[in-house]
Amino acid sequence: MLVEVCANSLESAQNAEKAGADRIELCSELAVGGITPSYGLLKAVSEKISIPVRVLIRPRSGDFTYTVDEFEIMKSNIKLCAEMGFEGVVVGLLQSDLELDEGRLQELASLNQGLQMTFHRAFDWLLNPMSAINTLEKLGVNTILTSGQQPTAVSGLDLLTALHQNTANMTIMPGAGINASNAHLFKTKGFKAIHLSGLQMQRTLTDDPKVPMNSPKLLSDSALPVSNFEILQEVVRSVK
Repeated sequence: MLVEVCANSLESAQNAEKAGADRIELCSELAVGGITPSYGLLKAVSEKISIPVRVLIRPRSGDFTYTVDEFEIMKSNIKLCAEMGFEGVVVGLLQSDLELDEGRLQELASLNQGLQMTFHRAFDWLLNPMSAINTLEKLGVNTILTSGQQPTAVSGLDLLTALHQNTANMTIMPGAGINASNAHLFKTKGFKAIHLSGLQMQRTLTDDPKVPMNSPKLLSDSALPVSNFEILQEVVRSVK
């Protein structure tokens, strides 16, 4: 069984490789579901990691419905990953009605230049997952990362099994909440791959900072924080 580790840093990627993982999904900011890592991290991983790496192509947190500019950023990052020699990319594009954005997925597939493609957990928002797997397979997607549309892959095992049984050449890769105590469940069900992060929080400061830098009010799946033109214009006018 292939074990893919979601690595959020060079250290995480190195630990995954040393532990015997078969592949890495490289991203940053796991607290928001992951975004595309910086060029510096991409470069370091490409130079220091020898197992296959698939890079998350997600320009921001929040939903998976992107503007024209955001989509252009995604295409640029895919081209960069191809140039840097990564095995593949991890993408997910939906329309505002939570259906697949087939047109854009086809456009990304045409840019792949031999890259493998994973469709990430945006799949768990789809209204019709069973019909979507056929579409994704036709679009050239190699792997679907999903929790079976449940908070954890264990609780979504029934749908995961049904998806697995209804794919021909595409890999259904369970992910979310997988650990040493439950990983064997997925092997016994016949899955060919699993996905996990294996995270453990490591304290880096001796004392808590006086002022928090995290902003929970900015975290949302259905709304995006965007700098507002009128608000900014009013502030600028007040001081210029």
